[in-house]
Amino acid sequence: QQIFLVVSTMVTQLNTWWDFFRISIEERLVYRGDFALGTLMRFLPMITQIFLWYAIFESIKASGNEANIAGYGYHDMVAYYLLVMISRAFSSMPGLTGGIARQIKDGEIKKFLIQPVDMLGCLLAQRIAHKLVYYLIAIVPFSIVFFLCRGFFDSGWPNAEILAAYILSLIMGFGLGFFIEACIGLVGFWWLEVTSITFVYMLLNFFLSGHMFPLDLLPAEPIDWKALIQFSPLKYLAYFPAAVFLGKIPQEQLWEEILIEFAWLTAFIILARILWNRGVQRYSGFGG
Repeated sequence: QQIFLVVSTMVTQLNTWWDFFRISIEERLVYRGDFALGTLMRFLPMITQIFLWYAIFESIKASGNEANIAGYGYHDMVAYYLLVMISRAFSSMPGLTGGIARQIKDGEIKKFLIQPVDMLGCLLAQRIAHKLVYYLIAIVPFSIVFFLCRGFFDSGWPNAEILAAYILSLIMGFGLGFFIEACIGLVGFWWLEVTSITFVYMLLNFFLSGHMFPLDLLPAEPIDWKALIQFSPLKYLAYFPAAVFLGKIPQEQLWEEILIEFAWLTAFIILARILWNRGVQRYSGFGG
């Protein structure tokens, strides 16, 4: 009887998450035009990056040195930035942290306490729906940009093992980005305003995730920055998937890095659950 009760509860929970997922898909299809145009506009700054790195590598060649920076040639560098656009499209969670903190502050969180709905599961289903619709619509502008820039990918498609690792790193990057930002939002149970924490996180994320430049460019002196961020979860949000695709991760380290990313993902899932459980124990809501 207890087993039946557990299974029945799980089925009910899955049906609830499916309803949220289905409704979120329908809701986000309304924004299909915005997704397509917004995706295309996000690639426009790449033109500046291409000209900038072209000038840098031409200057290096003019000085008589090998046009190579930390193992990246000119084509590798542009390909890296293109791939980071994909990484960030998976791992970025705009509005998630602020949305959770705002629900806690305004009392909207009460609906998850009085109804049989798991907040984290609901938000996760909504974000999965968002990403699926986004890529369904944005595949056209992505294809156009990558077709026009295909000449920057000198090595072509990676082998099956690297491609599998790349896809896995993107999926886990999505989960890692979601649960890191969910944890920051859940701090709202203790601090009513998390704007400052969010700002610090976004600043660190911008630099240490590899969004701004490949982490291979970090200096080893006077501080070995590469060693400091070797096990940082932030590098898996942008740098790691792109580096996997370009073959910058040594073959013998590839699956070790995948396991480390999985460990970080598991840790933040557990932390999010702890913060939620502890938070609702101290939460007080008043009024209608």
